[in-house]
Amino acid sequence: MDHSPLLEKLQQLPPSHDDDEVAHHQNNPGRKKMDVLLDQLKKVTRMAAPMVVVSVTQYLVQVVSLMMSGHLGELSLSGVAIATSFTNVTGFALLFGLAGALETLCGQAYGAEQYWKCGTYTYASIISLVPICVPVSILWYYVDDILVSIGQDPEIASVAGQYAVCLIPALFGDAVLQPLNRYFQSQGLTLPMLLSSVAALCGHVPVCWALVYKFGLGNVGAALAIGLAYWFNAGLLVLYMRWAGSCEKTRGMCWDDLGASVTEFWRFAVPSAVMVCLTTTSLHYYVQYGIGAAASTGVSNELGAGNPEKAKAVIQSAVGISILEAAIVSTTLFCCRSFFGYVFSNEKAVVAYVADVAPLLCLSVVVDSFLAVLSATQLQIDSITSVLDCCSVSNKMWHAGVARGSGWQYIGAYVNLGAYYGVGMPVAVLMCFVFHLEGKGLWVGILTASTLQAVLLAFITAFTNWDRQAEKARERIFDGNIILPA
Repeated sequence: MDHSPLLEKLQQLPPSHDDDEVAHHQNNPGRKKMDVLLDQLKKVTRMAAPMVVVSVTQYLVQVVSLMMSGHLGELSLSGVAIATSFTNVTGFALLFGLAGALETLCGQAYGAEQYWKCGTYTYASIISLVPICVPVSILWYYVDDILVSIGQDPEIASVAGQYAVCLIPALFGDAVLQPLNRYFQSQGLTLPMLLSSVAALCGHVPVCWALVYKFGLGNVGAALAIGLAYWFNAGLLVLYMRWAGSCEKTRGMCWDDLGASVTEFWRFAVPSAVMVCLTTTSLHYYVQYGIGAAASTGVSNELGAGNPEKAKAVIQSAVGISILEAAIVSTTLFCCRSFFGYVFSNEKAVVAYVADVAPLLCLSVVVDSFLAVLSATQLQIDSITSVLDCCSVSNKMWHAGVARGSGWQYIGAYVNLGAYYGVGMPVAVLMCFVFHLEGKGLWVGILTASTLQAVLLAFITAFTNWDRQAEKARERIFDGNIILPA
């Protein structure tokens, strides 16, 4: 195994794409950084638009089932809503977060033109995520007992438990779907994801309606329809990956490298999952995730290609797009607050409460807009630093490298943990139970935590040495070795 000094390693690396940029700047001294920014703005916009559609349509599959169940009655709405929240936090959000490791691994490999690694990382991810579904499924089987034990109404808990059990097939489908999404995303192949997601949603609506109302399956039919939609979506992406010429370079797998790829995947997946599971999940989150996904892909591709200036331009572009999107969504939500609740229920009390809480939701939309981009960016910084700390030391110093690496790799998770549980939860409890603001108090706590998280991540991103991150990314990709303990 090669243990040559870092400088010697870097000298052996292929030249970065920025070499051509430097020469071009020398011949054209009048060219400004604004040119790079505008170019990246166009790229991010072209990718963000379809990614927003992909993210929202995939999330709407669950929303459609919730809407149809909600119109069966208040009991169904309450039970399905609780089950949806529980299964998202304990299962779907977990898979979503773990698969986020591929945004770094596949993105940087593709940017560095190490195409075969994209397929290997993707297969390693699927192999890793499917077994995770087994213990999660066991947990879901006892949802009703868990809810009753913490004081939930037995009838609502029964509906929630039945719905959660019927969502288990969807969980396994999502374990395949999420890595495939990241595989295509890292290559900028948004069209196949767009078509498959829209097709799955369009098919889900009539299938869900038929199972719920036509065949009289009610909540069970709504849950089973989600599983059918997820597996249908994943199947379409697998077919495209197998037969499309655009995936020819990246769909292969190196069996000899599979074990190391699984290890590397888990090194990045854990902090990624913690960041997601500690963040509020909502429809607007997936709108912003689409923009954040474009930013994450752009940053990882440019760092893998050795272009730190372009990586910074990607972030600036994504933040600008997020500000515009937040203004549009928050304004629309505020204007529609008086009748938006009818989407989920015909009960006037529910509709009135939605209108009452809407102003706080609008503020949350604005803050979450920055979080989606900054979280995606932070994942790139954390993961690059942690692995390179481990790679650049000898076996004797491996544990010291892990300690330093964990300090960086988990920084995003630490920020989330401190913001939500150290600040947000106490504020929410205080506002809800001491000042008797009830649901509004909970939202004040969430908003406080989100604001603190956004400020801290912005501070970290602003002081990142992007030149150094680009060097680390390229060293890891072309070295290809991770020093593990003997």
